[in-house]
Amino acid sequence: MDGYRGFLGLLVSALLVGFLSVIFSLVWVLHYREGLGWDGTALEFNWHPVFMVTGFVFIQGIAIIVYRLPWTWKCSKLLMKSIHAGLHTVAAILVIISLVSVFDYHNAGNIPNMYSLHSWVGLTVVILYILQLLLGVLVFLLPWAPLSLRALVMPMHVYSGLLIFGTVIATVLMGVTEKLIFGVSGYSTFPPEGVFANTLGLLTVVFGALIFWIVTRPQWQRPKEPNPILFQPNGGTREGAEGSAINFSHVDQSDSKLNNEVAAKKRNFSVDEAGQRSTM
Repeated sequence: MDGYRGFLGLLVSALLVGFLSVIFSLVWVLHYREGLGWDGTALEFNWHPVFMVTGFVFIQGIAIIVYRLPWTWKCSKLLMKSIHAGLHTVAAILVIISLVSVFDYHNAGNIPNMYSLHSWVGLTVVILYILQLLLGVLVFLLPWAPLSLRALVMPMHVYSGLLIFGTVIATVLMGVTEKLIFGVSGYSTFPPEGVFANTLGLLTVVFGALIFWIVTRPQWQRPKEPNPILFQPNGGTREGAEGSAINFSHVDQSDSKLNNEVAAKKRNFSVDEAGQRSTM
């Protein structure tokens, strides 16, 4: 890998910042928001920021860069696809639980649902994330999708994945701000909880920036696996697609013998012609 030290430094920084974001979300709800529970009160709502930061930010970010880890390049592509999909599945489960906690809390307290921009963008990105996960499993993980379809979907899959991740970071920032405005009195006077939650928002932004930088560096991309060679009609070769190798071990022996005889006649003819020219 080119720039291995730089990659390692950014990777360690991303892991530390992401893990610190999760710790900050836990400290926020345990220290400033009275803890966690599942009883329809604000304690149940507190699962929402914890699972969103843990699943939708941290785990999703790791899933995005898992192909970039050079220690996994010797692993099979199928194994890495399974790990990639597995991490996204864990993140999706945490996100769904966090949404359930919000709706339970709102319904128990007769609070209207889906009235804020945060909720609109948040629910939209959750739906898109689940659709992205299902499409990725159907097209890339399961074996029946044709290679032409995979080649067509891959650019859209990569772009939509980064778009969803960036939108998640923005949604988290909106959610933190909304909670502080509604739940912290004197937010404009820099109370400790406000400063702490703002720091959490900055950590998620830094984590997102590090993930984006790692995943967009072409020199840190997983090397392409060697493809089989396909025979061209003009005698040339080209790289073939996966699973389309041609076996040349069963070439007809009579054709080989005939080709050898033709080549021998051409050599004899060239020798005779050269002798005649030297005589003349």
